[in-house]
Amino acid sequence: FHKDEDIHDRTAREVFGMSAVMNPKEFRRHAKVINYGIMYGLSAFGLAQNLKIDRKEAQKYIDDYFQKYQGVKAWIDRTLTEARKTGYVSTLFGRIRQIPELTSSNWGLRGFGERTAVNAPIQGTAADLIKKAMVLMYREMREQGLRSRLIMQVHDELVFEVHEEELELMRNLVKDRMENAVELSVPIRVDLAVGASWLEAK
Repeated sequence: FHKDEDIHDRTAREVFGMSAVMNPKEFRRHAKVINYGIMYGLSAFGLAQNLKIDRKEAQKYIDDYFQKYQGVKAWIDRTLTEARKTGYVSTLFGRIRQIPELTSSNWGLRGFGERTAVNAPIQGTAADLIKKAMVLMYREMREQGLRSRLIMQVHDELVFEVHEEELELMRNLVKDRMENAVELSVPIRVDLAVGASWLEAK
């Protein structure tokens, strides 16, 4: 993260190795599925279906991933142990998500609870971060008397309606507030796009 590397490219190199018979785009797509899938508790069966590979190969990808990124496995195990003990997980900012499914006698519900326990602190913290950035930007836009407006949030994306004469000011404000809303041990990177419509900006 500090070297500003693409996490999916890095995972592709680390997990698949450069000798794998796969083009770079396919490398990255597979790595992206693994990076996100593991955080969602994706099983070897689910990964095999998603990547259209056999289950044995999918399990090897997961095993290789955890071997390479042992800290991820340790964090997942710690999170599940604590969640089973307390019945909840929390975001980096202390927002709590109760997970009663963890003690369910139904294995399907229990599995859902385990996936939620791993995923909620990640997605919940991301949600907290973007909301904090939104509050900071809204306050500053009001203080500066800007006519530009924040019109919607879409997952990890914010959409603004910006007056042309405020464009450069808004570029700097949005990038700075989103990247520095909270001080973390790793940098947060933000990409900006401008267009006459949301479609054009994307």
